[in-house]
Amino acid sequence: MIISDEVVKASGLSEKQLLLEIVVMLFQQEKISLGKASEVIGMNQIKFQKLLAERGICVHYDVPELQEDIQHLREKGWL
Repeated sequence: MIISDEVVKASGLSEKQLLLEIVVMLFQQEKISLGKASEVIGMNQIKFQKLLAERGICVHYDVPELQEDIQHLREKGWL
């Protein structure tokens, strides 16, 4: 994902921090799954869940997300 330098500068955050904030927002709005959010920011799911918990954000997890995570694990060769 490429974020323009102007947006990064205007945010006052580093590019990595801004990407994290965007991913957290998308997760909160149920636009991306836990697995996809973790993948995009390069953080394992447990660490991402801990970050969400520290921010008081509930982890929503339903059957389609479970299926997506299973598929992701298969693609990685972990299942």
